[in-house]
Amino acid sequence: MRAPLALFLVATLVAPQAQAEIRAVVVGVSDYLTLDADLKGPSNDARLMAETLIARGVAPANITILASDATGLPEGTATGQPTRDEILNALETATDASAKGDTIVFTFSGHGAQAPDLSGDEGGGYDELLLPADAAGWKGAIGSVENALVDDDLQAWAQATLSKGVQVIGLIDACHSATGFRAVGGQGVAKVIDDAQLGIPDDITSVAGSPAPPLEGNFIFLYSSQSDQRSFEYPMPDGTWHGEFTLRLAQTLRDAPDASWAQVLAATTNAMIQGPARQMPDGEGPLLSAAVFGTGPTTDRFPLTDGKLAAGLLDGLTEGAELTLYATPAGGEPLATLTLTKISAREASFAARAPAAAQWAELTSAPPPAPLTLAAPILADPADPTNYRQWTEALPLSGPDPDLVPILTEDTIALAGADGVLDPTGPGSTPRIIREPGETKAQAVERVLDQAAHGLRLRAVLSGATGRSLTGKAPLDARIVLRPGKGDCDTTGPVTPFHADMNVAPCDRIMIFLTNTSGTAQDVSVLYFTADFRVQPIWPARNLSNRLAPGESAEVGLMIEPDSAAGREEIWVLAVPASPDAPRVDLTRLASTDTTRATPPDPMTAWLETRLDPDTTARGFSVKPAPLTMLRRTIRLTPATPAPAP
Repeated sequence: MRAPLALFLVATLVAPQAQAEIRAVVVGVSDYLTLDADLKGPSNDARLMAETLIARGVAPANITILASDATGLPEGTATGQPTRDEILNALETATDASAKGDTIVFTFSGHGAQAPDLSGDEGGGYDELLLPADAAGWKGAIGSVENALVDDDLQAWAQATLSKGVQVIGLIDACHSATGFRAVGGQGVAKVIDDAQLGIPDDITSVAGSPAPPLEGNFIFLYSSQSDQRSFEYPMPDGTWHGEFTLRLAQTLRDAPDASWAQVLAATTNAMIQGPARQMPDGEGPLLSAAVFGTGPTTDRFPLTDGKLAAGLLDGLTEGAELTLYATPAGGEPLATLTLTKISAREASFAARAPAAAQWAELTSAPPPAPLTLAAPILADPADPTNYRQWTEALPLSGPDPDLVPILTEDTIALAGADGVLDPTGPGSTPRIIREPGETKAQAVERVLDQAAHGLRLRAVLSGATGRSLTGKAPLDARIVLRPGKGDCDTTGPVTPFHADMNVAPCDRIMIFLTNTSGTAQDVSVLYFTADFRVQPIWPARNLSNRLAPGESAEVGLMIEPDSAAGREEIWVLAVPASPDAPRVDLTRLASTDTTRATPPDPMTAWLETRLDPDTTARGFSVKPAPLTMLRRTIRLTPATPAPAP
């Protein structure tokens, strides 16, 4: 069982009563006083989380911000430095001021680490550490890293807090794993410090013992990555750094008026999948389905101030996004559709003057993604670089803000994500460029890069066209079950309900049961995005109807290919409301990279195809013809288990 910081918490989370108080201790450690391990994002993360908490109704006077840089912190909050004593004092002060039914939110952005457990309360495992600004190296006299926040410290605080009937919410953007995969290049900085940096002696071993007893109370913890992954921080286009998890979580919380923590975690995960990070957030708490504190925004629209948009990069907007302007925060007739330019963290300008009556703006679609960009190739094997000359000569020139990092390994090219992580989920899980029969290396590079450009671009276009709603009821229900494959793929095991943490293997069969839960007919398409960037059309099959009347259901099946390697793949379920007497919208056509086909048969397909074409001149002059819903399910592939020898 994985549970950094809350390893032994067994509790439930209930929504605070109407008159309950919410207090927060927000920590961002960018500058380390002793360790050579400064980060760029945590102080920005602290400011962003404080602003997000205030937007959800937490009083500024109830927020203590301990950040290395106090620039721009919200007025009315208490501030200090993120040292060990100040963090523990702030937590204890919040507990003392709280009563039964109140909630304390603890957020931390900074480095994490592990150290041998010398008390035996980890059952022979390792202590999980958060590193305050004054953390130093290993100190034998105390048997720990000096001034670190050990999970035992936080457990003691949590016990005292939960015993008062106070809820505890932890949002942790740090990690404790310094291993698990290789990062050989790419952008981003990992938020973890290994044993060598902390000076932990090699001959120190953990003490065997009994795990500490579980705590009882009301809690939920969200973590920035899985226990065997690292967490990263990245720069935004304006040069401001943020932890990937904090940024996406804050954006999700701002868009979640009545969401549950499970919905917030799922939406944050989906947003991170599209970014550069190879980290999957995690969460624990028996009542993940409980409502998030506060109310959040009351409208999906952004306010305008003096003709400018009072929102920016921190709200998930980017230059080139199209927004429709309105006079009211909900409903009303559209006044104009304008494109964003000159965007900063919290403000953006339009390419044209906004109508005088415009007071609100609603995101119509994200900008079409830029052409595929590669980083400079990196040699991962101890081999002569000239052995890869034909491969590297076939690669296009590198550019800034790369989508993929070419890694020269095993006499081929592996295409890692922007973080440069090679094989994050096991050997071979980073896609390789494999030559087909008769292909030259240059031809193989061209084919695979065209495939990657189309797949990544289509995913971004579809995601950007689905709007901002988190809790709005989807018109479609998609229930997924799994039939494990056996042997030669001709037989299957019993049906198993699918869940996000489930591993899927080659020959497994996935069944998707679709039901139209809306009051309007829906045209439904299903696509599959593979780990090597291919987009496969799944449903409807040729000449079959994909229009579901209200209450109508359909069953869609697919099988994982026998030669599939480990990796992360996705199912995309797309729904468009049907217009009476209009042709069916079949979006499986988008899976093809062929750009010489006949005119699209329906307005939605035509609109999406203009956004897929980086050279189109029609973009910005056409309006999305109908709402588009995208349900995305992540599939974690594991290699097939070899059959036992006879």
